[in-house]
Amino acid sequence: MHLHLEGSIRPGVACALAARHGVALTEDEVRRRYDYNNFTEFIEAFKWVTSFLREPGDFALLGADVCEQLLQQNVVYAEVTLSVGIMLLRKQDPQANFEALLAATEPFEKRGLRLNWVFDAVRQFGPELALEVVEAARRCASPRIVAFGIGGDELQVHTREFTHVYARAKSCGLHLLMHAGEVGGPEKIREAVEILGVERIGHGIAAIHDPALMELLAKRRIPLEVCPTSNLRTGALGVQLRNPEAVLEQHPLPQLVRRGVSVVISTDDPAMFHATLLGEYEVAAKTGLTEAELVALHRAGFEHAFLPQDERCSYLAKLP
Repeated sequence: MHLHLEGSIRPGVACALAARHGVALTEDEVRRRYDYNNFTEFIEAFKWVTSFLREPGDFALLGADVCEQLLQQNVVYAEVTLSVGIMLLRKQDPQANFEALLAATEPFEKRGLRLNWVFDAVRQFGPELALEVVEAARRCASPRIVAFGIGGDELQVHTREFTHVYARAKSCGLHLLMHAGEVGGPEKIREAVEILGVERIGHGIAAIHDPALMELLAKRRIPLEVCPTSNLRTGALGVQLRNPEAVLEQHPLPQLVRRGVSVVISTDDPAMFHATLLGEYEVAAKTGLTEAELVALHRAGFEHAFLPQDERCSYLAKLP
C-alpha cells in the first residue's frame, strides 16, 4: 500500500540507469549513498539516485525490476507510488513515462502480480504543482491510476492550501492519500483527515500522542500505512519516541493496533532502507504483535486496497 517506485532502485539497477546516461557508478558507491541517519540525508540520497530516471526507458527498466522484487516476496497486488511531482519539476513528460511503465509491468500479470498506481506530488513544491500532478493523472486516463497523494516535507506548506487540489482529485475519481505524522505531530494527521478527506495516511505514527485521534481513525476505519524500517532509517521513530537511540523493537505498532486503528504494513522505499515486505512482518512480530494480529494486518492490506469490491473479495477469499 505504500511503496515508492523511485525508492526501489537497487544498487545494480542504479548502476545500469547511470550507465545509460554516461555515468560510471559502482554498487559499493550506491550502498554508501544509501546510508543515512535522518530524513534530510535520506532526501538527498533520493534526489541523487532519482536523477538517473530521465527517459521513459529508464522508468520501464525500473518498473520491470520492481515487479521481479515483488514476485520474489510472493506479492500478488501492490499500489505503487509514482513521483510525478518530481517528473514535472524536471520537465519530463509524465504520460510518456507512465505509458512506458505500463508496457513494462502489465506482462507480469501473467505471473500473478497486479499493480495499480498512485500519482504523488511533493508537499514543499506547493499546491499549484500538486494540481498539475492531478491533471497529469486525468490526462493519462488510465484505470490503473487509482489515487492521488502528497509526500515530502510535511512541516512545510499548511495543509489547508491543498484543499482545492484534493477537491479536484476527488472530482477526477481518484482516491485520496497523504503522508502525515511521520516526523510531524498528530495535528498533521487530523488536518489531512478533517480538511482534505484523505482515505489512508502514509506513516501516521504520531497518532500515538493523541488518543482522541486514534479513536477517530478507528471509528472511520482510516488506515495508517506503517513502514517500521523506514521510520527507523529516517529518524522518524526517534522523533516520535523522543529518543534518538530508539530501536525497531520499540516501534509503536502494537499500541496503534491495540487501540483499534487499522494498519497496513508497507516498505516505503525498500531498496533505500534495505527492507522487504517479508522483513517488515518479522519486525512487526519482534514488536510484540501476536500471530493473530499479524494475520489481521495481512488481511487489512487487501481490505483497504483501492480495488473494486468483487476483486477485493476475491483476494480475501484466498486468505487463511
